[in-house]
Amino acid sequence: MALQPMFISGWKQLSAYLYCNNSYFDMKKIVLFNHKGGVSKTTSTFHIGWMLANLGKKVLLVDADPQCNLTSLFLGDKFDEYFDEDSPTVNNNIKDGVWPAFTGSATQIRPFECPKAERNHNLFLLPGHMNLSECDSPLSFAITSNYMPLQSLPGSFNDLIEKCAEQYNIDYVFIDLNPGLSAINQILFLCSDAFIVPTNPDSFSVMSIKSLASILPRWVEWKNSNISHYATSPYPLPLSTPSFIGVIPQRFNVRNGSATKPFREKIAEQIDIIKTLFVPELQKKDMIYSNAEYDNAGIDRKTFCLEEIKDFLTLSPKSLRINVPVFELSDDELSAVGTVLKSAQENRETFRAIYSTIAEKIMKICHD
Repeated sequence: MALQPMFISGWKQLSAYLYCNNSYFDMKKIVLFNHKGGVSKTTSTFHIGWMLANLGKKVLLVDADPQCNLTSLFLGDKFDEYFDEDSPTVNNNIKDGVWPAFTGSATQIRPFECPKAERNHNLFLLPGHMNLSECDSPLSFAITSNYMPLQSLPGSFNDLIEKCAEQYNIDYVFIDLNPGLSAINQILFLCSDAFIVPTNPDSFSVMSIKSLASILPRWVEWKNSNISHYATSPYPLPLSTPSFIGVIPQRFNVRNGSATKPFREKIAEQIDIIKTLFVPELQKKDMIYSNAEYDNAGIDRKTFCLEEIKDFLTLSPKSLRINVPVFELSDDELSAVGTVLKSAQENRETFRAIYSTIAEKIMKICHD
């Protein structure tokens, strides 16, 4: 007996819903977000993702910043070739990937082959695109108006990410957002399972944490109030509410093994705001893990600090030139001799230990 059309339609909706909410494969989407620029979001995404891949996890990095810094860092000298008009990979990027939804095309969003890191075969990239910001205005209108013809736009990014991730059996997705409060940032944040806030020890980062304490819960409130509107969309929004993993203060100078006094004071000020304002506001929208989960992951609930990361100094340009994290630089790539080489080696191993600790905490908080 033939199935009734209503049953078929309902099954399609249920299938899309279950797929969107990770019922077919166990994967965590983690956003690194701070609307202040220059806080090492891209560097953190690259280094943390690489370390998890070193630990045997399949990792997909997503470049959602029109500046394409993550894509440039990942592809290196192959960047221009990848985006050449005659290249078969020119349309394999986040903007062109979601474009069928934005043009109202009957063509469904499809996954594409994602570049793999040359020196880490567990690490993949969903490349960015400099024209990604073209999606922001229609997406913003879709969010604010609930206009039915634009119903498929908000969930399109999640659909592309999950389809690309599924073909590689990805364990973790790390999404690098642009520094701002765009509609794209809002949607990708709301499609994630968890988030990390990178900061610098300065007054602007203090201000940004204060503003995020009101902005992020407001975004979640919008999703909770409107998610039913997108339930019948070809690309529904996932049900998950992003949970706060922790903060990573970085890019400071050290003396006698710790941050110098001015930086130490700013880090302490940030930690106080996180503890007294940021976390309490997130708790109101269930954007926090349980005390037991933080404790099991080794994340101190007095600070919510995953690790403090000093400035890379001379290792940074070497890392950027070779397109690997600082802890992956070989002795030859350190390009030093004598005591300078020894110091560089010690710094490399210090950063390796730091990022390994961060990766272990992420895996534990994600029950991996």
